[in-house]
Amino acid sequence: MRILVDADACPVKDDIYRTAIRHGVAVVVVSNSGMRLPGHPLVTQMVVSDSFDAADDWIAAAAGPATIAITGDILLADRCLKAGSVVLAHNGKPFTSNSIGSAIAVRAIMADLRAGGDGLPGGPAAFSKADRSQLLQALDKALVRLKRQQIGSV
Repeated sequence: MRILVDADACPVKDDIYRTAIRHGVAVVVVSNSGMRLPGHPLVTQMVVSDSFDAADDWIAAAAGPATIAITGDILLADRCLKAGSVVLAHNGKPFTSNSIGSAIAVRAIMADLRAGGDGLPGGPAAFSKADRSQLLQALDKALVRLKRQQIGSV
């Protein structure tokens, strides 16, 4: 069991590390460049090339039923779900097989609107303390659920 973090734009890496260490679960931080990590054996880094989608490709290939993927990338979330992973957004919102289709559709519509120059305002809302709290709760719940599943399959 491990946590895969799409780290380049992740605002909650330190919180993920603390939660994972408390649960005794490995974390792989995937990015296009090196990052400062806590000096703990459960937290490792995978630096991939800076080619387009290199981090996403690595995470998708490593994803599976015993992994939790944390990403803000909807298309990567879809790939990880198809591999059997639990997938959480940086704000703790779970991506599920029931919700991913509409998330992809909204993403495509917004991309089309932006490309059309319709002057769409801003982007996502600023990351908040509530988002951080929601992620920590969702991650803790997902870790407990995966541990129970692993114990039940032994």
